[in-house]
Amino acid sequence: MRWASAISDEDWALYRSAMAALRQAGIPFMLGGGFALGAFTGRWRDTKDIDFYIHPQMYEKAANALLGAGFGDYYNERAYDRKWIYRSIKANRIVDIIWSMANQRAQVDDLWFERAGKLVLRGEHLLVVPHEEFMWCKLYILQRDHCDWTDLFNLLYTSGPEIDWDHLLWRLENDIPLLKALLEIYGWLCVKHAMRLPAALWHALGMQPPRPPRKPPRRNRIRLLDSRGWFVAELPPNRKLEV
Repeated sequence: MRWASAISDEDWALYRSAMAALRQAGIPFMLGGGFALGAFTGRWRDTKDIDFYIHPQMYEKAANALLGAGFGDYYNERAYDRKWIYRSIKANRIVDIIWSMANQRAQVDDLWFERAGKLVLRGEHLLVVPHEEFMWCKLYILQRDHCDWTDLFNLLYTSGPEIDWDHLLWRLENDIPLLKALLEIYGWLCVKHAMRLPAALWHALGMQPPRPPRKPPRRNRIRLLDSRGWFVAELPPNRKLEV
């Protein structure tokens, strides 16, 4: 967990106080967002916030626990959609409590917790959202001013063979075309790693597995999408992901 050393001591103390408040209130939680991405890829990205995923029925209790720990409601500074998230703030750092997808496609259920990963982060024993639910959520974040597919390309590059593809396909139901589009682009972007994904996945999707190109690409395809350092394949081990 060397990536965790990039988090400042001040920020970590604040995040730990939020964890302590949730635990004291008896609220199970999982890490999501940039912390989950760090756990999956080994890379940190300065997001100035932390995401905790919880059961839907716990959100009011979680909000009260954070208020009691000195966190304010971020809604007073900037309005947000309360149907899926509670945003709290303290010392200019945001702690998000999430129980649903923003598009209301699904809510956190027991399977999220049953399948959650485990890690020890700077002395804290924590749960992390499963790879599959992480992908499930981010596949829908494809907006004009915000897109999370770069996170998914990084997840595919570092953890593709570890993903339970059958479970993800079950979760997606009629939204499988989103995954097909992601994999089509990934096969163009990083063909050698895309070839390591299981053949059964391509067959289940009705797609042709990627094949090595006859000639090397004339251009760096990663740079065609974004000139910033966003892809783990091109960054040295001690480099943060650029936002």
